[in-house]
Amino acid sequence: MCFTTGCATRHPVQRYGNVIGIKKENIAEYKRLHEAVWPEVLAKIREVHIQNYSIYLGQLEPNEYYLFSYFEYAGNDFKADMAKMAADPQTKEWWTHTDPLQSPVPLRKQDEWWAGMEEVFHQD
Repeated sequence: MCFTTGCATRHPVQRYGNVIGIKKENIAEYKRLHEAVWPEVLAKIREVHIQNYSIYLGQLEPNEYYLFSYFEYAGNDFKADMAKMAADPQTKEWWTHTDPLQSPVPLRKQDEWWAGMEEVFHQD
């Protein structure tokens, strides 16, 4: 079942929340990059069935800043779609600009850049 607009796959939407750190001195550049995300990167995000993608900035402690991302996946093979995105030349180039600005959290899983989070509540 798909309850979102534009979901042609008829697969249930899966929600993902992730977190990563960012140093205060990198925030302005990170925001500047995301004011004009490259069209090829946006197209690839759509192509791999990601929708309703948002990134939030927050501060939890003095001088500790975090980015929280939320997106919905409406495809049927998340692992394959993420591999497709990771292999895309434009996306890889985009990440050479964004990744150095980020600080992965210490307790993330070994294969994660952004640490995955557990959903504990949802209401449509």
